[in-house]
Amino acid sequence: MAGNQEQGTPGATAGGPLRKLSLWFQRKMNARATARIRRKSGKYLGMDMLILHTTGCRSGQPRETPIAWFADGEDTWLVVASGGGDRNPDWYANLVAHPESVAVELHGRAAVPVTPQRLDGDARAQAWQHITATQPRYDKYQRKSDRRYPVVRLSPR
Repeated sequence: MAGNQEQGTPGATAGGPLRKLSLWFQRKMNARATARIRRKSGKYLGMDMLILHTTGCRSGQPRETPIAWFADGEDTWLVVASGGGDRNPDWYANLVAHPESVAVELHGRAAVPVTPQRLDGDARAQAWQHITATQPRYDKYQRKSDRRYPVVRLSPR
């Protein structure tokens, strides 16, 4: 898989103080959302959520990220690397760097090792249509961004 982490944002460099504070805050919020997903029904903000297990691309440390998912058949999930902005989210960089260590945890189930596949062409178009029909807000987010959000299929290994 290929990724494109953009580095043009002031303070967003690997060692910048603003970036470090942002990462700290993001990890705290992820930990709270992850605990809620495990405790409750697996829904958050009206969306089905899973916990994506990755390995940090620079740190090598295990990471857990709560993320919305969309069914793509039985036991296959679609996720969107929107990140809410103009750069790919960190979990996507982790997934690209270490695709062999990705796993998915759903509410009440143990983590399942998965194989990530970035979708392109017709496969992405079909998946995108399904995602935006389920959650129209993704189309709205995409229209506001200059980059095309990666769509990733996660299939059990």
